Amino acid sequence: MSGSPVFSAQGLTKVYQAGEVTVQALRGVTFDVGAGEFVVMLGPSGSGKSTLLNILGGLDVPTSGSVRWRDHDLSHASEKELTRYRREHVGFVFQFYNLIPSLTARENVELVTDLVPNPMTPEDALNIVGLSARLDHFPAQLSGGEQQRVAIARALAKRPECLLCDEPTGALDIETGRLVLEALARANEELATTTIVITHNATISAMAHRVLKLADGRLAASEVNSHRLTPAELQW
Repeated sequence: MSGSPVFSAQGLTKVYQAGEVTVQALRGVTFDVGAGEFVVMLGPSGSGKSTLLNILGGLDVPTSGSVRWRDHDLSHASEKELTRYRREHVGFVFQFYNLIPSLTARENVELVTDLVPNPMTPEDALNIVGLSARLDHFPAQLSGGEQQRVAIARALAKRPECLLCDEPTGALDIETGRLVLEALARANEELATTTIVITHNATISAMAHRVLKLADGRLAASEVNSHRLTPAELQW
């Protein structure tokens, strides 16, 4: 981890109330993430991964504890402040691509470029994910992996300081998943984008700088990866 952390979480808890049922999704999670790190959050369903990612992305706030993005206190920010944070600093990639069917790959990426002052061109963003030849194809003309890479390009076009990915290969076969992971790795290496990927697939953790393991809403372990593999080297 280089320099001061870009994310710093201290004692995060998150409690949801569903009728008479109380669900404790996070139970005192503490960790830092450094600039330019590629971090994998690993854990089974229900371990708190998505809840934690949503808090880091300003989509939710903790019940208690604190989380900071550089000098921004996300845990006590207003909705207006969180909206500005999401717009200016964060790119999101989800398991499902959320592309607009009537727009081409180029046009889907172009949607976000009016939101920020210094965006990439759609062409540059799609080149990073290896889709220069598919600029004018509609989602229905693209494979699942290509659609996911368009979603990554759309997130990167904002030039976000952080890329938050929720099961980005969960709906893909192995070889297509490799291509998506290669796109994420390239963005992390070439753009120095701090990248956090949540998954239940332990194989993906081999390409991370660091692995955070969650279980039952707690941080079970934080492990530095001294020998990272490329997506092509992963043994599925």
